[in-house]
Amino acid sequence: MNSFLLSGLAFLLFFSLPIQAKIRPHIVLVMADDHGYGDCGFTGHPFVQTPNLDLMAKSGVVFNRFYASAPVCSPTRASMMTGRHPFRTNVPNHGHYMRPDEQTIAEQLGKAGYATGHFGKWHIGSVQPDSPTSPGGAGFDEWLSGLNFFDNDPYLSRNGKYLQIKGAGTVISMDATLDFLSKHKSGNKPMFTVTWFPSPHSPHPEIPQGMKKAASLYQNQRTPKPGYFREITLLDQQVGRLRQHLRKLGIENNTLLLYCSDNGGLITESSGGRAKKGSIYEGGLRVPAVIEWPERFSAKEIDIPAFTSDLYPTLLAVAGVAQPAKQPILDGIDLLPILEGEKRTRPPMGFWHGFRNGQGTWSDRIIKALLEAEKAGKPNPHPERILKNVKEFPTFNMTDLEGHAAWNDWPWKLHRIEKKDKVIYELYDLKKDPMETTDLSEKERTRVTKMKDSLKNWQHSVLNSWAGKDY
Repeated sequence: MNSFLLSGLAFLLFFSLPIQAKIRPHIVLVMADDHGYGDCGFTGHPFVQTPNLDLMAKSGVVFNRFYASAPVCSPTRASMMTGRHPFRTNVPNHGHYMRPDEQTIAEQLGKAGYATGHFGKWHIGSVQPDSPTSPGGAGFDEWLSGLNFFDNDPYLSRNGKYLQIKGAGTVISMDATLDFLSKHKSGNKPMFTVTWFPSPHSPHPEIPQGMKKAASLYQNQRTPKPGYFREITLLDQQVGRLRQHLRKLGIENNTLLLYCSDNGGLITESSGGRAKKGSIYEGGLRVPAVIEWPERFSAKEIDIPAFTSDLYPTLLAVAGVAQPAKQPILDGIDLLPILEGEKRTRPPMGFWHGFRNGQGTWSDRIIKALLEAEKAGKPNPHPERILKNVKEFPTFNMTDLEGHAAWNDWPWKLHRIEKKDKVIYELYDLKKDPMETTDLSEKERTRVTKMKDSLKNWQHSVLNSWAGKDY
């Protein structure tokens, strides 16, 4: 057999192998804190400067309808980690802790041989040493993390060791990310890196780096929140540093890099939908999202909806890792068939918020107290924050579906709004009415009835999971 034929057979054999038998990709997930859909150059914002995200969008896969699984931070982070609606994981609102019983993407990829790192905002558990709710307890080998958003000169926890680092928190988060990538690049493990920026969360003291008059950037624009946009430009700079570093290390082609936000933005007019952060209407859920993986995907746009719960099953598929035999109920799906153009539809997506209140988490204040107590040899001032209520399994009255829920069965979206036992339904055709201005619930009664049943069944499933029936 001649050498040309042998090489051709080898080529065909390689591309018929499962992903795990090939060179597995590095995976880098970057998520902002409160970055609205319309607040990027590539999504049409009139003045905010996001040149690096714009370049990423030009060369990568842009999701035109990507959603956070919740309209606030902690729940969306739990959904990304588990592929499940956050209520299922014990995270109904900000500041709640994800149960250690959950199977996380970091744990699954770690078992499959990935080096795993978390850098930035955590907000789904403790950052105390040996806590099962810390990034280490959730499967990360290395971490430099804050409890909630943080700004300049933050107090952080490095693998459970408390410290204060001078500088902008967003830059510090990226510094740690780049160090991790450099450290493990020459190792025999692929890398899984999660970077959760603390920006552009209020109160916006951080400013872009290396720019003249950066502190007054956007001050002359008609906006009540110039600092919000300054922090978006700052985080864009950090995305640029990351992309450049991947190229410097020579691993950009086989690295899946994803950028998205944890919920809608703070400016209603550019949120990409009705309302903003905190709302189940489109403005509270729709976020910018781009994937780059040059070895696998060419530049394109995808109009099929997706959300953060899809990332867990998708990344398992990307790494060639089978889902666990006893996998709890997932709300997300593997997006690879959609990314590769093999599927053009997806199952409905459920959203729910307002069933429970959030819990305050003052990152710097708490970590500073832990650090000072440690230095003084005093007892832990926050033992209650090691576990919170993760060992509790509540029971629910299935007739109590308080809050605002929605069932997105594209292009139809049904809202169920319950306040003090009063229930209101609204229906919108998102394709024709993306701003949710025209309620069609009276005209589409048959459709509403069917969607109401699906939404109610899903809500009951979510509450059963929260009660611990999946474990």
